[in-house]
Amino acid sequence: MRGAVLMLLGLFLLPFLSPMMSAQTTNPDLQELNRMAARFAPTPIRVDTSGLNLGDRQALGKLIEAARVLDTIFMRQLWSGNLATYEKVKADQTPLGQARAHYYWMQKGPWSDLDENLAFLPGVPPRKPRGANFYPEDMTKEEFESKVATLPLDQQEAAKGFFTVIRRGAGRKLTIVPFSTEYNPDLQKAAGLLREAAGLTSNESLKRFLNTRADAFLSNDYYESDLAWMDLDAPLDITIGPYETYNDELFGYKAAYEAYVNLRDDAESAKLDAFSRVLQQLENNLPEDPQYRNAKLGTAAPIRVVNEIIAGGDGSHGVQTAAYNLPNDERVITQKGAKRVMLKNISEAKFRTVLIPIATRMITEKSRPDVSFEPFFTHILCHELMHGLGPHQITVNGQATSPRKELKDLYSAIEEAKADATGLWALQYMIDHAQELKLTGVVRTGEAAERQLYTTFLASAFRTLRFGSGDAHGKGMAMQFNYIVEKGGFIQHPDGTFAVNFSRIKQAVTDLTHDLLTVEATGDYAGAKRMLGLGAIKPNVQAALDRIKSVPVDIEPLYTTADEIAPEPGAMKKAAAKPAAKKKATTRRKRR
Repeated sequence: MRGAVLMLLGLFLLPFLSPMMSAQTTNPDLQELNRMAARFAPTPIRVDTSGLNLGDRQALGKLIEAARVLDTIFMRQLWSGNLATYEKVKADQTPLGQARAHYYWMQKGPWSDLDENLAFLPGVPPRKPRGANFYPEDMTKEEFESKVATLPLDQQEAAKGFFTVIRRGAGRKLTIVPFSTEYNPDLQKAAGLLREAAGLTSNESLKRFLNTRADAFLSNDYYESDLAWMDLDAPLDITIGPYETYNDELFGYKAAYEAYVNLRDDAESAKLDAFSRVLQQLENNLPEDPQYRNAKLGTAAPIRVVNEIIAGGDGSHGVQTAAYNLPNDERVITQKGAKRVMLKNISEAKFRTVLIPIATRMITEKSRPDVSFEPFFTHILCHELMHGLGPHQITVNGQATSPRKELKDLYSAIEEAKADATGLWALQYMIDHAQELKLTGVVRTGEAAERQLYTTFLASAFRTLRFGSGDAHGKGMAMQFNYIVEKGGFIQHPDGTFAVNFSRIKQAVTDLTHDLLTVEATGDYAGAKRMLGLGAIKPNVQAALDRIKSVPVDIEPLYTTADEIAPEPGAMKKAAAKPAAKKKATTRRKRR
């Protein structure tokens, strides 16, 4: 889980609309499109791979190629006309055409993530279809639900499952199509590359994961390969497959293909792995009714700190992922726990390029020295840890179910908010109980550590608010921010800057954590909707956000090392690279 898209569009739309676009704008001119692209600071992603043995270096090239195949699959998943439209846009060699091709590649479609998923070129749907290309564009929620209700239970599960699409068959009847059928040619190609990489590496756990994931691409059964991914212990730390459901704004059922090809940082992983040893203690003390706590978490909860070499598909568009917590299959989570993967080089780039400039404008002068990379990175870790804690398998009206199924389109924003708030709560708990939990030397303690934790989170809240209501993190943060303000945990000073009220912040975070956990534990859709209804941005906060318009919203990764290891011959990358290089030269002053 990490971030992107769902619910309450009408409520959030106006407060979050970018000053560069409006709800009516679907054809920005060259100057406006360049301003939109400048919100992403071009950032070379270079990783030292010299420590890899020969077999892994050769395997790495195949994995980079496989990650690029997932770009094509993801673009098909986003919209039925996506690839054909992109080819047409690339053919336009005018400055406007090339700017469109560049921004199209960044977004992996004709809609702008930071602008409520509105179109930035004519001749396409004005907003990304809520069901993406997982369902027929003319299908309603009611049609799907009424059809599914008539099916046998196994087919109901398939219709709602992660790894199927819904299409119209004979007589326009809805039919269920497995991913392995829908995307077969590309999955065959990706599977072949994974098997080639498996044949080159000498690491047995990597070999097993790549072979079982290649099999899964063609069988549509990902369970065994998810277990193999949980056991992966290799210098090359790979995530590839269908995972996140953010792009399914109708139900949150369907998984999008993504890839992350990473190099493990052994020293940092060892240090942070201490956190995995205290997960059961954290679960046992969550601020919720004890009946909702999980008495026995999965036995494995590995933490990996890595440096990203390349991302693909759903992992490489719009706002970039800094960490992720997978898999999403509740069976695997129950058996094995969940793996947290921290992208250190991406986090460092975001902190340096985005968070420090935001803090300079939004945080009181007295508090600015407390904004620090260590609590920023550690809270990202705890955010991912807390995705694996809390309610996962629940009972509603006597039926076994899950928060994802009960909260439907609201789940992603609630779950991202839960991970944020509960991550703060967990860090405070570890600060308070560091000696008891044997975390001395791993977790910093004392008043200075608390100041840095909450002040850095406050600064990062403004960073996340700018993602907009088209992003699950942005929606969840808007609700969290207003909740904490109402509880007195955040205060605004007369000069418009903000600070933490340390006499109230801890209780505010505890209360917020309790409310979010309870909504998930009870599968309370109406309660989730009420909580998210708190998220409208108030005029004073919008005025403050207006002061950071010139700060990049995020980075645009330029995969330097990946391109050197496995140069891409395809036209898709070449069309996008030329405008990106030009933008790098013209926006250099905005990058730091």
